[in-house]
Amino acid sequence: MRIALAQLNPVVGDFEGNAKRILEAVRKAEEQTVELVLTPELSLWGYPPRDQLLEPSRLQQQNTVLQWLVNQLNSSVTLLVGAALPASDARSPRLHNGVVLVNRLGWRPIAQKQLLPSYDVFDERRYFRPGDGPCLLTLPNGKRLGLTICEDLWVDDGLQRERLDGPDPIDQLIPEQPDLVINLAASPFDAAKPALRQQLAAAAARRLNCPLIYLNQVGGNDELVFDGASFVVGADGAVQLELPVCEEHLALWDSGHPTPIQIQPMDPLEQLFRALVLGVRDYARKCGFKKALLGLSGGIDSALVAVIATAALGNEEVSALLMPSPWSSSGSIDDALALAERLGMQTNTVPIAGLMEGYDQALTAPLGETPQGVTAENLQSRIRGTLLMAVANQQGQLLLTTGNKSELAVGYCTLYGDMNGGLAVIGDLYKTSVVSLCDWLDSDGARNCRQALGLPKQGDMVGEAIRRKPPSAELRPNQKDSDSLPDYDALDTLLKALIQERQSGPTLLAGGHDPALVERVERLLKRAEFKRRQSAPLLKVSPQAFGSGWRLPIAAA
Repeated sequence: MRIALAQLNPVVGDFEGNAKRILEAVRKAEEQTVELVLTPELSLWGYPPRDQLLEPSRLQQQNTVLQWLVNQLNSSVTLLVGAALPASDARSPRLHNGVVLVNRLGWRPIAQKQLLPSYDVFDERRYFRPGDGPCLLTLPNGKRLGLTICEDLWVDDGLQRERLDGPDPIDQLIPEQPDLVINLAASPFDAAKPALRQQLAAAAARRLNCPLIYLNQVGGNDELVFDGASFVVGADGAVQLELPVCEEHLALWDSGHPTPIQIQPMDPLEQLFRALVLGVRDYARKCGFKKALLGLSGGIDSALVAVIATAALGNEEVSALLMPSPWSSSGSIDDALALAERLGMQTNTVPIAGLMEGYDQALTAPLGETPQGVTAENLQSRIRGTLLMAVANQQGQLLLTTGNKSELAVGYCTLYGDMNGGLAVIGDLYKTSVVSLCDWLDSDGARNCRQALGLPKQGDMVGEAIRRKPPSAELRPNQKDSDSLPDYDALDTLLKALIQERQSGPTLLAGGHDPALVERVERLLKRAEFKRRQSAPLLKVSPQAFGSGWRLPIAAA
């Protein structure tokens, strides 16, 4: 069989647009004489559609578009499309996450997802009920295809950390002796997933003694970034075909003449950088923004966001404000301007000393004195946040926030100040991860990636002066982050344990961590929940990010 894998980037809820993308893939596939075209999970809807699935009119729109696809097909090609399927009764949930077969004779449901994730960012049991039994499709040529959808493949206790309670869709297919298994997926990126997906697929292929196709969605939808990275493994588990990371792509696989390929592994930091670039590009594009704005401080966080935004949107579409205060060092201003010059990015400088004086005068009467301490520091941040919002509003730009995950975790950020904006680009990167990614960007190993994404290939990108500068918010004389926070190496180690591993204080103490530090970090993490609840959406690139997959109460013991 000649099968086309259409690794697509849908827009959530855009049935007509998504159907046109699917049809375009079919037209290209027809030129290569394929028999079957595959598209990802819920490819007509885009994943995740969330509460759009609760709107009855949208199901009718989906069916109308499916019939449109039928009418457009003029060859014998068969198309598999991810769709929402109505249940046979009126009980809730009223839908199945399913797959339909489309050809020029019509369309019909052929598969239902059995394992419905309701952990982390997923909430499928809110909308879907699980399917029953093995999903097998027999084609006119006699080939028997086993069909699974995303989580249905994640059933190997020895490989994954946790697996959902429920049936084993791979085990169910063993008696059916399929010639090929297909997994249509919408699996978000995190650094460990690409390798784990291939391991799970290889294990399933060996259990079933047949090849397996894994087809993943690509693109950014709100906080989620889907990296694509689709592939085919043979019955022995060896990879036979790989599709690009973070790109739309159409690939052909011939089951009769599988040609093993030489795998060129991608540096995990390059995968991370490409995912962040894709997330910014799609968030802007799908929300209707062509331009972006950020505050550039001369520090490493805003530098990394500037590089990502420039790679995502182009240097002509990204601009920055420098907003020095009396406490800003000349080195920070010079470093910020030098970075902007390397990126070819426009900047404007708006000193805030006069605005600070105006606030001091206005607040002296109600406070009985001029603002002091943290109040004065937060005022500086809020002045900058107001200026950034005003410029972004006036010029129709997407304002990008530049705070990292370590700061957001412990509340080292200011509501309505540096937290202002429409997207928190590096809000899921710990400070130590920011440094590692910037070090990689300035290494020889990043040259080809930089060139491919339209960044200067030669020379430093972030710059050693920025990368090696002691972190500082520069909100008071000679301020350093270390005045208020533990060393970032120690802090991030604890934060990863508390956030990603959900370890408790006693467990950390048993592991040898300093009791006073553990208590302090636990307290900061809990107290900052109200800030996180009001923060901009962030791009999820780790197994546990703040946002829709982090559901702790604000008012709690």
